[in-house]
Amino acid sequence: MESRHPDHGTRPPAGRRSLAQLLGDARRWFDDALLAAMDDAGTPPVTPTQVQLFAVLDDAGTTVSELARRMGVTRQTAHQAVHGLVAAGLLEQIPHPASARQRLIRRTADGERAHRQAEAVLARLEECLAERIGPQAATALRAALEQPWGQAPGPGGRAPVSP
Repeated sequence: MESRHPDHGTRPPAGRRSLAQLLGDARRWFDDALLAAMDDAGTPPVTPTQVQLFAVLDDAGTTVSELARRMGVTRQTAHQAVHGLVAAGLLEQIPHPASARQRLIRRTADGERAHRQAEAVLARLEECLAERIGPQAATALRAALEQPWGQAPGPGGRAPVSP
C-alpha cells in the first residue's frame, strides 16, 4: 500500500526503493562496469560525466552549449568535462564553420577508438543483463524506457500546466 506524503504525492511503502533510486542504481551498474572495462583496456581514465558527454557528441562535432543542453547540465560542467577529455587526447576543439565565436568539439582518432570500445562494452553489458534478468525482462525494460515520458512534472510532482 502506498502512503501519501503531504508535499510529494505518493511514495513507496517503507523499505521499498523508489523507481528513481532503482534507475540510478542501474545507471551506476552500467557506468561502473564500463569504466572498469575501459580502464582495463588502457583508455585514459574518464568520469561518468565525461562518458555521458561522449554519448551525446555528434561525429562532425558539437558545441559546448549543445552538449550541455543534451546532457542536462550547466555549460560550465560540460566545459570542464570537455577540458579533461581534450587534455586526455580524446577530444579536440576545431573552429565552427558558421560562427567565429564558437568552436566544435569532436573526437580525436584516440577518442574514436575509445568510443568504439565503449559501444562494444555496452553491448556486452546489455547481453549480460539479459542473461541475468532474462531476455523478455530486458526487452520489456528497453521498451518501457524508450517510451516518451513527456515533460517533467512541475513542483510537487504535478503535471505541468498546458497553455
